[in-house]
Amino acid sequence: MNLGFNSVLFGGFDMETAFRWGAACGYDGIEISAIDGMSEHLVLDRWREIAPRIKDLAKQFKLQLLAMEQPSQDPGRMEQAFQAAVEAGIPIINCGPLKGQDDAGLQACIDSLGALARRAEHYGVTLCVKAHVGAAIYNTPTSLRALEAIASPAFGLDMDPSHIYRANENPVEALGAVVKRIRHVHIRDCKGRQQNPGTPEMQANGRGEIDLLGYIRVLHEAGYKGPVDLEIIGAKAYDLPQCVAIAAEARGHMQACLQACGER
Repeated sequence: MNLGFNSVLFGGFDMETAFRWGAACGYDGIEISAIDGMSEHLVLDRWREIAPRIKDLAKQFKLQLLAMEQPSQDPGRMEQAFQAAVEAGIPIINCGPLKGQDDAGLQACIDSLGALARRAEHYGVTLCVKAHVGAAIYNTPTSLRALEAIASPAFGLDMDPSHIYRANENPVEALGAVVKRIRHVHIRDCKGRQQNPGTPEMQANGRGEIDLLGYIRVLHEAGYKGPVDLEIIGAKAYDLPQCVAIAAEARGHMQACLQACGER
């Protein structure tokens, strides 16, 4: 497994700052944030000028480009994301599910993802979606519905234990049902089963209630070798030492988990 972090943790700073301090914390790679409003990192309307910069920063700081997060399923937006990913050398694009927690909403989400998966095939990249609290895909059963309906090899699951936990499931127990289709992991902790994941510092691995050691052990035993990217939201107004402390604390916990289960 490759340990990475989503640059949205450093959303109040430029991309170079995210690369510099993620590398200093010992991460293997980075997930580039293309999340409007949370960062100004990969701004898709300017992807042609930004993609070469991403490649240069990856080389300078010796960080693998593990993924990109672009939450919208808008076809035009996703087309930009696919093109940017190809140019920068980013293999995985993570998006979010559509709204609507009923059968019609789930089917609309599946239809949209199926069409986007075909575009991902065209570009030679992988499209992932994750269960998200309050959306059409929000737990293991709805994740399985999507995975059963979309057979494309360019489509997989982005598994986030904090959303599964807040859907009143045990993430460790739920993992086995979907682990063979997981292509990316967003990881963070959570205390409580409320709608939001909590303050940025409480999302750091080891601060909450999720058995992340057990979670990583299941991934290891299943032979998962993809990215495990820390995703901390809500830190845009934090100062740099706070962001670095969260990144370092979470990376240390992930490294310890990998060592405990024999992955490293």
